[in-house]
Amino acid sequence: MATGDSTIGPVRTWALAAGGMVGGGIYIALGVVIEAAGAWSWLSFLIAGVAAVITAGSYGALTNRFHEAGGAFDFLERLDRKGFAGSLSWLLILGYMLTIAVYAHAFGGYVAHGVGGGDLVVRGCSIGIVAALVLLDLAGAGKLTAVEVVIVTANLLALLVLAGAGLVDWDVDALSRGIEERPPTEAFLGAAVIFVSYEGFQLLTYEYDAMDEPEGWFTPVLVSAAIFVVGVYVAVALGATMISGADGIVQNKGVALSVAAQQAFGTPGLIAMTVAAACATTAAINSTLFSTAKLAGRVADDGELPGWFGHRNGQDIPDRAVIVVGLVAAVLAAFGSLSALVEAASLVFVGTFLVVNLVAARTEALPAWLAGIGAVLSAVLGVLLTVRLVQNEPVALGVLVGLAVLVFVARPRIVGDDD
Repeated sequence: MATGDSTIGPVRTWALAAGGMVGGGIYIALGVVIEAAGAWSWLSFLIAGVAAVITAGSYGALTNRFHEAGGAFDFLERLDRKGFAGSLSWLLILGYMLTIAVYAHAFGGYVAHGVGGGDLVVRGCSIGIVAALVLLDLAGAGKLTAVEVVIVTANLLALLVLAGAGLVDWDVDALSRGIEERPPTEAFLGAAVIFVSYEGFQLLTYEYDAMDEPEGWFTPVLVSAAIFVVGVYVAVALGATMISGADGIVQNKGVALSVAAQQAFGTPGLIAMTVAAACATTAAINSTLFSTAKLAGRVADDGELPGWFGHRNGQDIPDRAVIVVGLVAAVLAAFGSLSALVEAASLVFVGTFLVVNLVAARTEALPAWLAGIGAVLSAVLGVLLTVRLVQNEPVALGVLVGLAVLVFVARPRIVGDDD
């Protein structure tokens, strides 16, 4: 499948991995995590970041070992767990649909806020951007890595400037202003809630076959990108909150960074952050949509999805997969609540990271003690998030659990898998 560029080297891989994480998550996650962890939101990003950095090492080491562009699906297949690999891939595709919906919601929110539009504008923009990118992918544009690198660079610069503006006027009281005081232990709950913010680096494993001799550099590039993003998130969590106060971030959680940028820099700040958010979320949607369709095509080719999904158009694009993924994501973005989308997606990726770290420990692709830390941390965050969903989003959790049961029970019959 064409990617829009010929090969992907280490610099582009680093930028795309960082952009895949920062592209949409931080724009909507800050208000959500402050609601959960209060003044300890910055620590939440750090805790989730530790799990992400270790898992990035696991993904990189396993991909290098197996030399396949299949991510967790391929890792499990190589362990002769084809049936489990198929079921996990179905859940992972669902997680990516939820993630695209989160990014589309962020796009709609920031654009609507920038032009003074209401809820209908938010939902209309959310649907419109997904539809536009589906058409772009069907036309064969795919992953335009050179364009995405430019967007990532500008996006990171905008976020760091905003963080710097807040950190210059250091005000610890702002981190808890106007909200309920929470103990430091709540940082673990906050980390679980916004785990989806670290989704993105693993998309690069699906592009492994398009990379230029990645064996020597793939793992350190993924790990260093994850470490950098942890630093960006912590800086933004502190800086933006010091500008707007915790209550201001929570009250405007769908567009918190635009509000903070306007408070710090006036109308130019609002315009700059609106453009940065729109471009970053667009790139993140496109990257996730393209990579998810590629994964679905790969899984269908291996007989773990109905062969219908493996169909490719004249541009060698798995067109049916692109359309289905985009359609489901657009519906979720239009009708789902922001918190439910964020937390449901986070639960899917917590589970996936747990599995990948266990595989890395078993195969010794990563030192067993290190992969074990990543697995234990992912498991703890998964339990905390499940409890939170039971309390706050029981319907969303029920739907997710129901789909998971359906996948593991019905999938083998659908694809004729006896494993």
